Amino acid sequence: MKNSYSATDLAFENTPARYVSLDVLRGLTIALMVLVNNPGTWGSIYAPFRHADWHGFTLTDMVFPSFLFVVGNAMSFSLRKFQNQNDVRILKKVFKRTIIIFLIGLFLNAYPFVKLTADGSLALKDFSAIRIFGVLQRIALCYGIASLVIHYFSKKGALIFSIATLLGYWAAMYYFGDATDPYSLEGNAAIKFDLLFISPVNLYKGEGIPFDPEGLLSTFPAVVNVIGGYFAGQFIQKNGNAKSTVIRLLYAGLGLIVLGLLWDILFPINKKIWTSSYVLLTIGLSTVAIGFLMYAIEIVELKRWTFFFEVFGKNPLVLFALSGVLVKTMALIKIQDMTLQPWIFNTFFLRVAGPKDASLLYAIFFIMVIWLVGYAMDRNKIYIKV
Repeated sequence: MKNSYSATDLAFENTPARYVSLDVLRGLTIALMVLVNNPGTWGSIYAPFRHADWHGFTLTDMVFPSFLFVVGNAMSFSLRKFQNQNDVRILKKVFKRTIIIFLIGLFLNAYPFVKLTADGSLALKDFSAIRIFGVLQRIALCYGIASLVIHYFSKKGALIFSIATLLGYWAAMYYFGDATDPYSLEGNAAIKFDLLFISPVNLYKGEGIPFDPEGLLSTFPAVVNVIGGYFAGQFIQKNGNAKSTVIRLLYAGLGLIVLGLLWDILFPINKKIWTSSYVLLTIGLSTVAIGFLMYAIEIVELKRWTFFFEVFGKNPLVLFALSGVLVKTMALIKIQDMTLQPWIFNTFFLRVAGPKDASLLYAIFFIMVIWLVGYAMDRNKIYIKV
């Protein structure tokens, strides 16, 4: 069935043609998400494609907050449609989208429902130990909270909410964290808060202990990334595609970057606990990025290179989910005593390049597979929204 949508909702539909730069930024973030999540081997990765171990910042740490920023950009268009609707209808739409996206994320955590055992047979997963949170779950919660804040509190209220949230989160992390090191992995307040509501077996284990980088408490400062994107989108719509708009975006972005770096002295930039300094830094960088993209695409009209990223930007939710499903499906297929993904990497990529280059080449290959699906959907005018 072919479906074509034209409005902008939740950054999962097409933006108006005059703001191709928003589609490109959204597509760029999805492409980078797929790239950094799917190396040929986690043991050989170039430094920019790794998250910072704890405090600090890399290119990869920019990807997720950029997507939240773009969600906010899209909301600046979609929330206009709510202006003349009653509260019941608004709440129904917001909660429906929030719940659906959260459930898709939960589905991806549970998929493929079975696991490959040592003898090569399949066994049912222990669903009681499924991770509750994740990337899509955070996107869902941030969208839902930001939508309600913006709709009911207006722009001034949303700004006050953002400032209070960033300062309040800093205070909570400092006063409720361990006295010796309140921002450490084991001693931060976010992990303590999450453990009040969620069993350790349902939290992320990638840091060596039950700790979820997409947990409950750290979701609140992440909401501000969405609100920042909303303000940028409103500003662009009000001022149009002009050099003066770009210049003001760049100044605003640089100002936020400086504030984030100064705050880093007291509250370290840290993606995994989503510190307030990290929020300012990433909103600033996203604002600068959209400014440069607007100048190149909307003003100078350098558009020949944009199609690749537009494909990702037109069906971001589907393509991101597909990448996760594909990886987990490959992990069930065994060839020559190894699963399909490492077999492909060792057979075709590691033979032609060194470990790091081969790992990057595999990630690019994986991106192209996902892109081809997106291209086929675009050719057939299939744009799936939530």
